[in-house]
Amino acid sequence: VGELAHAFNRMAEDLGADDRYRRELIGNVSHELRTPITALQAMLENVVDGVEEPDPAMMKSALRQTERLGALVADLLDLSKLEGGAMPLKRRRFEVEPFLRELSSVSAGDIEIDVKPPKLSVVADPDRLHQVVTNLVDNAVQHGNVDTKVVIRVRTGSAGELVLDVHDDGPGIEPQARERVFDRFIRGGSTDGGTGLGLAIAKWAVELHDGRIAVVDAPSGCCIRVVLPQS
Repeated sequence: VGELAHAFNRMAEDLGADDRYRRELIGNVSHELRTPITALQAMLENVVDGVEEPDPAMMKSALRQTERLGALVADLLDLSKLEGGAMPLKRRRFEVEPFLRELSSVSAGDIEIDVKPPKLSVVADPDRLHQVVTNLVDNAVQHGNVDTKVVIRVRTGSAGELVLDVHDDGPGIEPQARERVFDRFIRGGSTDGGTGLGLAIAKWAVELHDGRIAVVDAPSGCCIRVVLPQS
């Protein structure tokens, strides 16, 4: 009877946690959607009322807001698929350096790639790993200094695992805040228009590979480490 009561109590706690999570997520999504929608509404109302002409500057601002909405919706869809297990892994072996160089060619920012040994390969889902690294690089560029340099360093760990570090020269993250950076809608004070979901998506994709992701100590800036088992 005691074990049954304990099980019911645990179930009630889990249901309560799920309910809090849903309320927080709905509140966060509502807040994130409200900002660009409010900005768009104000611009369009000014045009309709004849207060402002739809000049190129206004159109560019409206485009930025719609792009932000599109990015948020895309990230929410990716996150829901990851959490719901609707993104099955398609693992295969591929070389790391060519993969990263192709990725960096379409990424913003100054990116240095350091892979040793040069022919190092990994067994992973390339699409999901692309998602992980892209989100980490975007985060580094957004939170780094002006003209920030991002270094992607890849090595083999002592147990044969792949160790991938993404390091920037920005202000870094305080130790007490390091766990929360992977929560949804956490931006570390940034107001650059990011969706606040990139690191949460990266965390889920890494965990699908039974891997680990964390902020690690660095002499300067921020370093996020991804460890993927290869056994």
